[in-house]
Amino acid sequence: MRETLSDIGEFGLIHRIDNLIKLEGLYVEGTVLGIGDDSAVIQPKEGFELLITCDSVVEGRHFLTEFMNFYDVGRRAMTVNISDIGAMGGSPLYALVSLGLKSDMKVRDVEDMYRGFLAELNPFHAAVIGGNVTQVESSTFIDITLVGEIKAGYALRRSTACKGDAILVTGFPGEAAGGLELLLHNTRENIPLDHHLIQAYISPNHRALEGHAVASSGYATAMIDTSDGLLADLAHICLDSGVGAELNRKDLPISDALKDSGTQNKKDPYELCTRDSDDYELVITCAPENVEKIKDTIKKISDVSVSTIGTVTNEAGIFHWILPDGSRQRFTPKGWDHFSKQGGNIDESTSR
Repeated sequence: MRETLSDIGEFGLIHRIDNLIKLEGLYVEGTVLGIGDDSAVIQPKEGFELLITCDSVVEGRHFLTEFMNFYDVGRRAMTVNISDIGAMGGSPLYALVSLGLKSDMKVRDVEDMYRGFLAELNPFHAAVIGGNVTQVESSTFIDITLVGEIKAGYALRRSTACKGDAILVTGFPGEAAGGLELLLHNTRENIPLDHHLIQAYISPNHRALEGHAVASSGYATAMIDTSDGLLADLAHICLDSGVGAELNRKDLPISDALKDSGTQNKKDPYELCTRDSDDYELVITCAPENVEKIKDTIKKISDVSVSTIGTVTNEAGIFHWILPDGSRQRFTPKGWDHFSKQGGNIDESTSR
């Protein structure tokens, strides 16, 4: 029978985690003191600023263990945080991981979770340097604080978009939402777990490398990831910048896989693309003359597509679609909201 956490206890688990990180993780320059004391000690590099983010994922709310192994759960939890660092143009360095675990959870599952963390951190030469564990009676949770760095003065914000800027988005937002729809409304026999959209949900990709390149180029005015949904996160940029947006519906990047799944599940692929999702693409604003420069910057480091989907306007907080027939339709962006019963819906009830 496999060991459970109740078999080895809290300090036995901490010892296992420490050994795993030492064997399979990396040492990060600037780490003065890592796991083993009351606090970690780090030494920032001269000429760099630190970026600090945190995010929690909860079983049943953010990940589904009936479809995911704990390695994928770990990767997913770390990807969420890396995406936030990358959305400001930074690179991850240090992670602090706090876990709420059931006493009957298998030790091997916890170790696999940490292997998932390290799979995302190691390519950046980033490391887990501490954390905490506690027992829970119901849902397992993972809470990660991630520290990143960026050259002083290069961090991209939400609040600096300008009237006339082009609006760009990477990749194909909505694929994870399509994957979740497939999981919830089909059996494994009908839709295998290696389906492209299901993998987009189970193992989402961050765009931290692309975000770092865009910030370093100096061509962008603002940037954010799509963790709350394409429209909701674009709205964060617009509201913080005191601007509005006009989007060309025909230019939204809808993947063939999303179109196919929309037909199968009777879901509008445009709704899946724009609503709350678990994609971690980037929304970028820039002066029109810098659009191709940003696309070339990203093309040099990855094959991620970049689409131009609209324009920043001077109508603060006002959002319009430009429909294929040339008419304009006003809409209110809505996306993921932990506490709203309406979260995820997109209100397009007003038009002109």
